[in-house]
Amino acid sequence: MNGALGGIASAAPAIAMLGAFACLIGGGVLIAKKRDRKRGVLMLVMAVVLVVNVAIWTL
Repeated sequence: MNGALGGIASAAPAIAMLGAFACLIGGGVLIAKKRDRKRGVLMLVMAVVLVVNVAIWTL
């Protein structure tokens, strides 16, 4: 992809992986501290979805 969107397209997987790591850490903290288990599990599921999306984009 060339042009203005080329840089955004190449940065999108990296940004998604940063978001996935943040969701993993945040979800783990919520579950470990027994603050809000439901939201913690949802954050872990969202992290898995982001990682699968990055795998699809790069393969």
